[in-house]
This record gives sequence, structure tokens and C-alpha cells, in this order.
Amino acid sequence: MKLRFLGATGTVTGSRYLLSDEKHRVLVDCGMYQGVKTLRKRNWAAFPVDPSTIDAVVLTHAHIDHSGYLPALVKNGFKGKVYCTKATHELCKVLLPDAGFLQEEDARYAFRKKFSKHEKPEPLFTEKDAWEALKHFESLHYHEAFEPVKGFRVTFTPAGHILGSSCVHVHHQGSDRTVVFSGDVGRQNDIIMRPPEPLQKADVLVCESTYGDRAHGESDPEAVLAEIITKTAGRGGIVLLPAFAVGRAQMLLYVIHKIMGDGKIPKLPVFLNSPMAIKATEIFCKHHKEHKLNAAQCELMDEKTEFVRTVEESIELDAVRYPCVIISASGMASGGRVLHHLKTLLPNPRNSIVFAGFQAPGTRGDALVNGAESVKIHGEYWPVKAEIHNMDSLSAHGDYNEILAWLEQGSLRPEKVYVTHGEMVASDVMRKRIHEKFGWDAEVPELFEEVEI
Repeated sequence: MKLRFLGATGTVTGSRYLLSDEKHRVLVDCGMYQGVKTLRKRNWAAFPVDPSTIDAVVLTHAHIDHSGYLPALVKNGFKGKVYCTKATHELCKVLLPDAGFLQEEDARYAFRKKFSKHEKPEPLFTEKDAWEALKHFESLHYHEAFEPVKGFRVTFTPAGHILGSSCVHVHHQGSDRTVVFSGDVGRQNDIIMRPPEPLQKADVLVCESTYGDRAHGESDPEAVLAEIITKTAGRGGIVLLPAFAVGRAQMLLYVIHKIMGDGKIPKLPVFLNSPMAIKATEIFCKHHKEHKLNAAQCELMDEKTEFVRTVEESIELDAVRYPCVIISASGMASGGRVLHHLKTLLPNPRNSIVFAGFQAPGTRGDALVNGAESVKIHGEYWPVKAEIHNMDSLSAHGDYNEILAWLEQGSLRPEKVYVTHGEMVASDVMRKRIHEKFGWDAEVPELFEEVEI
């Protein structure tokens, strides 16, 4: 069995791993590249292998950097099945069509405003392409073994990152070898998600390293967020939280309503302006047995939030000038409705922008948290006068301490560890930490490198 790294090497996006033997090809994750332009351009390049030669896809979770290229893969000839957990399937029904719709919308907007270098900008895939890709999905429960192709036995175990996220265990019966893909690893003490399940066996481990070179810190996220909201409201400003529609949006809603209920912040309107996040919140509440919040807590969160569904409602919200809290996608400010809020709120020093997760290099979120004086949105530069905050403590990714603790909890003794899904320094630091702590043979692979398992 061979493993080829088709993405997520030297970067946190574009997760794609190809497992193959003499007869079959299985793709683990099929993500889009995000961040700097040189990475985004990879989405438009021909897929590294002919999609029609791939027999099956297995997903670790629903986030776009792990699932978002699927509509393009199907559009370009993939005819097999896509396997994932039950919750991942439901979330992909929301995320993928929305991604297609946004791309179509962005292409239309770019054409209208003439800020694209192309005479007629085209989306990578459409909403229709996404629905076509969803016809290929087949979902399973955690720990339910299945064969995506003959000779490859696969199971999912909980990864704790977001709803439905999993580690993918692949046992190749011909070579009697097991490779485990960590996917994105959750926190040991996340506010809403349960910790990742310890791993017990792997000949080869492919491990993420998003926070491989840093720790989240000891600050109390509730206290920090309460202080930001209280101060901003006190000066008549608005708090905008760019948030990933799946995972962070639900966590932020829970925390904000909790600290409001505890009297730690003034009673303010709380808006969720993202149709995708609204649907994801409904799915989150439906699957309450998979996370820490009970049905009553989910219902309370749902009742106290003002959902902004239509474009007209979003435009009206953009005209609001009284203190409130707005949660809107995307989490790295790379697209979606949050861009319109940023154009309105960034130039005013009374407002606060709070990021609550990893900001990939090259994204607007990364520029803002690193002190940019202006950012380009829809072809124009907008001055940054609002207060910018970055709360790593709200990240859904375990830092290096948490990942090492998780690896120690099971009975793993891998012969080889490949460290991926991190910026170059983060991955290399994680490699060193794994080797120093466990003595395991760890390596950072290069893009398109192929290894024998």
C-alpha cells in the first residue's frame, strides 16, 4: 500500500491524501485550498491524479478545507462513493451547496464591479455541482467498520474537533498494515465538544499540526469575551465575530448567551448572520448527544438568537448603529456576508472585531490580527480603526500540548508519523516534539511525495 500527499503539506488547507495498492485508489479528504493566492490557485489546477481513477473518498469531517473540493472532483470525473459519519453528511449538505452558491455570487459580484482580471469570472463549481456530489455520499456511525473498496477496511473514531469529525483508521488487508489519519484534533477541555477518543493502534500515523509550535494560553475565554463586549457596548460600538459556520458559531452563541445570562455582559441583541451557520446550529442541536450541551441548552441558544436569513435582512443589519453582537461567516474573513459588515464596522474605532480561531496566512483575518492598517475587500481598501482581537483560546484545534497528551492516552506505537496540516514551522516543531516525547520516527512530507506503508 502506498500513501501520496496531495495537499495539507506546508499549509493548513487543502487536505488530500491518496492511498493506493495495485487495484484501488482511496482518497482521504478532498479539501479546497484557502489563504494566500498561490494556494488558492491550486484549486484551479488539474487534480494531481485523474478523478475518474479514484475508487472512493473518505472524509474526516465537513470543513471546507477537508471536503470543499468534492463538487469539482465529481464534476471532473469521479464516480465512486464518499464515506463519512452521519453528522458530517448532514453538515456537508449545508456547506457544499453554500460554497457553490457563494462562488457563483462572488463571480457575479466581480463581474458587476469589474474587479476581476477575467472578462467573465467563473466559479470553480456551482450549487448544482454540489448537489450532484452529495448524491455520492454514504454515511456511517462511529466504530462501524466498512470496506470502501475490497481489501481496505475503514472505521471512524471521534476526533472532538467539530460535530461529526473523526479520525480515519484504514487497515489494508493485503499488507496487514494500518494507517490512521488524525483529521483535525479537538481540545482536551473544549467548551462544547467532547475530547478526541484516544488512538490504540497504527503502523503509520498522519497527524495534524495546526498549532504545532504554540500553546493557546491560560486566559479564561468567557472573561476575555465579557470584557470586550462590555467595553465595546459602553462606547456605543458593535462587536463582530467572524466565525466558522460549523463549530465556532455554535460555541460563540453558547458562550455569549451564558455570560449574558450570568449578568457578565449587558443584555444586547445577538445576531447570527449566516444561512449556513443557522442550518449548522439546527444540526448541532439535533445531534446534542454527540457534544456536551443538552437539549435544553441548545433550545435556549436557539430561542435567544436573532437569525438573519435573507439578503434583505442582512442589508438591514448592516445599517444597525446600536450596540449589539453579530456573528457571521467566514471565520477567516475570506468571503461571505461578514465582508459587508467589515466594510461598515472597520473604519469606526467604537467597534470591535473578534477572531475566534486559526487565521491562515494570506487571509484577511490573518492580516487584521497582525496589525494591518487597511484591508482589501471587494476591490477597495478599507481603513482599520476598530479594535481587533484574536482569541486563540476559543480555537477548535488542540495545541501541541493537547495533541501530545491525546497521543499519550492510547496505546500507540507507530513505526512512522507523518506530520501535516500545519504551516512549515509549526509542522517541523511538532515533528521534533513527537520525536522527543515518544521516540517515534516523525517526518514532515513534501507535496506530492509518495511513501510505502
